[in-house]
Amino acid sequence: MTDAPFIRPDMKAFLDMMAQVNGPKIVDMTLEEARASYQALHNLADRPARQLPVIRDLACPGPAGDIPLRLYDARESREGPTPVITFYHGGGFVIGDLDTHHALCTEIAALMDLPLVAVHYARAPEAPFPAAILDCEAATRWVASSPAELGLTANGIVTIGDSAGGNATVVVSQLLGQQPAAVPVLLQVPIFPLVADANGSASMAQFSEGFVLTAETMGFFDTAYAADRSDPRGFPILSDHSNAPPTIVVTASLDPIRDSGRAYAKALVDAGRDCVFLEMRGVTHSFVNLRQMVPSTQGDLERIVAAMKFMLGNPA
Repeated sequence: MTDAPFIRPDMKAFLDMMAQVNGPKIVDMTLEEARASYQALHNLADRPARQLPVIRDLACPGPAGDIPLRLYDARESREGPTPVITFYHGGGFVIGDLDTHHALCTEIAALMDLPLVAVHYARAPEAPFPAAILDCEAATRWVASSPAELGLTANGIVTIGDSAGGNATVVVSQLLGQQPAAVPVLLQVPIFPLVADANGSASMAQFSEGFVLTAETMGFFDTAYAADRSDPRGFPILSDHSNAPPTIVVTASLDPIRDSGRAYAKALVDAGRDCVFLEMRGVTHSFVNLRQMVPSTQGDLERIVAAMKFMLGNPA
C-alpha cells in the first residue's frame, strides 16, 4: 500500500484547477463574500438544475420566526399518502442556503420520484448552535403533519443532507426518535456528515489541505457555529443509537471528516441497526455538488439514490 491516496482523474483535474485559483481563503473573507463564493463554486461545478413541474417556495413557523422552505416534486400532483424527503443543506451551518443546493435538490427529487422539502435553517454566526437544529426539527415536524400549504399527505419522512446538513439529518432523526412526529422517519441519509468530532482523526491529518474542505475552513465553521462538544445535538455520535432508523451513511475517501462518518456507521452496526455504508472512492467532500466539473460524481449520486430505493423497499 502506498501513502498516496487514490484520486479519480476527473477529481484530480478539478483539484488542480482549484489549486490555480489564487483567490482569498474563506477564513479571510467577510461573511457575505464567503457565502457568495460558496454559491459561485456550486454554480461553476454543479450540473444545472433540472426543470420540475413543482418548485415552490414556502415557509413554516419556527422557534425564532418563519423558516424558508422549498418544495420540489417531479409530479404535478400526488394521489394518496407518500413519503416526503426533508433536505438540510451543507455549508458548515454558516454559508449554505436554498440556492447553493438547488440543483442537487432538483436531481434528488427527480431521481427518487418523491416530493422533497429543502429547509433553510438559521445560520451561524448570527444564530449559533443549536438554532439550526431547532429550525430543522421544527420544519420536519411541520412537514410530517401534512399541513395544507404542502398540498401532500405524508406517510413517512426521509431525512437527508450533506456535511453540516448530514449532521442535522442524524440529529433530527434522533430528536424525532425521542419524541415522535406525526409520521415516522423511514430512512436517514447523512452524506459526508460531521457526526463525531473530527479533530485528531487520521482523515483530518491526511486531507487537511488541498482536498476542497480544509482543516482551516472547518475551524472557521466550528468557531462560528460553536456547538457544545458534550451535546448530542452538536455531535450525535454521543447519543444512543439503539432506535436509529434505517440509515445510509455516505463518506468520501479524500475528506478530512471521512472518519466521522465511518465512526457513525460502525456505531449503528454495533447497535444492531440497519445500515448501508457507501464510501465513494477517489473523491472529496462536496462531491454531490461537483457533478458538472467532476462528471463521475453523478454516478455516485445515482448509487446513493439506488440505495435509498433499496432501503425504502425494506420493511423497517
